[in-house]
Amino acid sequence: MKIGYLINQYPKVSHSFVRREILALEKQDLNIQRYSVRDSADGLVDKRDIEEYKKTQTILNTPIVKVVSTVLIGLIKSPLTFFKLFIFALKIGVKSEAGIIKHGIYFVEALILAKLLKQDRVQHIHAHFGTNSTTVAMLASKFTNIPFSFTVHGPEEFDKPEFISLPTKIKEATFVAAISSFGRSQMYRLVDNKLWPKIKVVHCGLEPEFFNSIDTEINTNKNIPVNNIVCIGRLCEQKGQALIIDALKIVKDKNIDFHLTLVGDGEMRKDIEEKIYKYSLNDQVTITGWMSSDQVKAEIIKAKFTILPSFAEGLPVVIMESMSLEKPVITTYIAGIPELIKHNNNGWLVPAGDVNSLAQQLEDSFSLNSEEINKIGKRARLSAIERHHIDTEASKLKLHFKASIDQTRQSLGNNQ
Repeated sequence: MKIGYLINQYPKVSHSFVRREILALEKQDLNIQRYSVRDSADGLVDKRDIEEYKKTQTILNTPIVKVVSTVLIGLIKSPLTFFKLFIFALKIGVKSEAGIIKHGIYFVEALILAKLLKQDRVQHIHAHFGTNSTTVAMLASKFTNIPFSFTVHGPEEFDKPEFISLPTKIKEATFVAAISSFGRSQMYRLVDNKLWPKIKVVHCGLEPEFFNSIDTEINTNKNIPVNNIVCIGRLCEQKGQALIIDALKIVKDKNIDFHLTLVGDGEMRKDIEEKIYKYSLNDQVTITGWMSSDQVKAEIIKAKFTILPSFAEGLPVVIMESMSLEKPVITTYIAGIPELIKHNNNGWLVPAGDVNSLAQQLEDSFSLNSEEINKIGKRARLSAIERHHIDTEASKLKLHFKASIDQTRQSLGNNQ
């Protein structure tokens, strides 16, 4: 099977789960063609992402002459389909946040993608995230009769489903992948129950190379505090890093030793830095900026546990990464997270936005010795690998792709 993957920006430092999925599918003898709407050369730090970039065709890098010729050829060859899809795109744009003009651009992007799909003999197109990339995939699918599907991650798709025409996209796709049961339930709310069977659960996965051959002991190097913890993610309101600083101020006032490493960057970095300075936590908190996958893995391994007190999520990949490396996680009772983490069993859950509960859980977790942490970490590893092994999840996708292609062939055959 030849499958096209479309992402708004690929590869990307925060989208390693897409790369893992693509490579796992290729291990199962699928031919994957990579397409990205926007260029992603800037900011790549992982050598595997750099390799993926070389394999990716970027729509917006198409020379203007080829863009014009592609539009004209589409109009001349299939004028009725051309205008029907253009009107369809504008209708979606009327009620969308992006607006009519951007949907006109998505229409042109879809024509470029359609040409690439035909040239590459793609049999099915799959998009990640239910936003503009899925809009482009849907329009290209209608222009070519190549079936499409997409993966919904949340929470952004669920914040404004009507503004991104998520119900329409679910209806038009041959199947939709949700990364958790919670995500699937949110899509159930948006469409007629007759469409529920096409919404599948396919978890984000981890490859064995990531979680095998690790040092599972807590690093007791003299230069690394015993209570060394790490938080990985974009520095923004949604991830709740500012709340960690508030909680650590409470912990510090109890004379508890610790060190927090914040891996990532984002719009809240300055605010977080100011709060660190305000609480005199400069020696206890380090912000590293973005790191490669190997560097992130190293930070997780030398931590006692990881922390991510998010206010909204799908199911963060960093949680399953940490758990697979036998590092428990402090996180929140939201979205799909409780499907993986059981409180006081393989990690810890606190109410989102509750700084006192977070501070208390930090204090309780800091008080655990190495043996107690290791026991929780081993249970965490088993849970993560059982639910999020990339080869298992890729096998599910492979079956869904095959069913989609077979279904489309049968449908087209019956219509001829």
